Amino acid sequence: MSVVEQYARAHIVTDAALPLDAEQEAVPVRLRYDPERDPGTVRIGLPGAGAREWMFDRRLLEEGLRAPTGSGEVRVWPCGRVQAVVEFHSAQGVSVVQFERQALLRFLRRTYTAAAEPVTH
Repeated sequence: MSVVEQYARAHIVTDAALPLDAEQEAVPVRLRYDPERDPGTVRIGLPGAGAREWMFDRRLLEEGLRAPTGSGEVRVWPCGRVQAVVEFHSAQGVSVVQFERQALLRFLRRTYTAAAEPVTH
C-alpha cells in the first residue's frame, strides 16, 4: 500500500488579524493519506506561520462534499457546485479552508485506490 500525498490550492481564512490590504490568494495545502499507518484517517496540512496538520476520518471528508457534516474540531460542507469548505477549530482560533471540490474528489479516489492495493513484502 502506498502513501497518497497531493497538494491542492485553497483559500484560507482565519480569525487572526490581517492587514486591510492583505490579498487572499490561493495557497498550496497538503492532503495526505497513509493506509498502512491509519487506513481511516486523512490529514490536511496548512501552510504558514501557524502551520498545523489536522487528522480526521476520511468518511467525514467524503460525506461533507455532499452535505454539511462534522462537529467539534472539523466540519466539512459543500459550497455551491464547485467549492467545498473545511473548517478547523482549535484553542488558537478557527481556520476556514475553501477548496475546489474536484481536487478533494481526486484525492479521495486516490486514497481508495491506495487502500485497495495488495500488500507486498
